[in-house]
Amino acid sequence: MELEGSCHCGAVHFRVDSSTPVPYQRCYCSICRKTQGGGGYAVNIGADASTLKIRGQDDISIYHAKMKNGQGRTHASTAERHFCRRCGSALWLFSPEWPELIHPFASAIDTPLPAASQHTHMMLASKASWVEIDGGSRDKHFDQYPEESLEVWHQRVCPGKY
Repeated sequence: MELEGSCHCGAVHFRVDSSTPVPYQRCYCSICRKTQGGGGYAVNIGADASTLKIRGQDDISIYHAKMKNGQGRTHASTAERHFCRRCGSALWLFSPEWPELIHPFASAIDTPLPAASQHTHMMLASKASWVEIDGGSRDKHFDQYPEESLEVWHQRVCPGKY
C-alpha cells in the first residue's frame, strides 16, 4: 500500500510503500511520548525504506534520542527521528540496524489507514502516570518490547490483506 504523509505546515511531503500499514503498536516510552505522543504514546508503521520519496528534504531535521544505560550514563541512539524543522511534526524513524525499514509515524500519514482490530501497548514500564490505557479485550500489553514483529503481527491479524 502506498502511504503519503506530510508535516503540519506543509513544508515536507513524503511517500513510501508499506506491506504493514495498520497502525496497531502504541509505544509509551519516554522518547516517543515526549517527541510526538500527544496521547502519551506514539504509533509507527513499517515501510520499505527503498521506496521513500521526499519533497522538502531541506526542511527535515534529525534527532538522536539520549539513551540511559544501567549505570546512569547516557549515549546517543543510532535511530534517527526525522521531523520538520519548521513546525516540529514527527515524520518517521530510521534505524541503521534495519536499513531496509523505515517507520513513519501514523500521525504524519495523510492516506486513510485501516483500523486495527487489536492494539499492542508496549514500553508500559515507561508510561507516564497520567496516561490511561484505552484498549479492547484483545489488546496485548508489554512492560518492554514485544517479541512479535510488525510483519508477524500483520500476518497473524491481517493475512493476505496488504
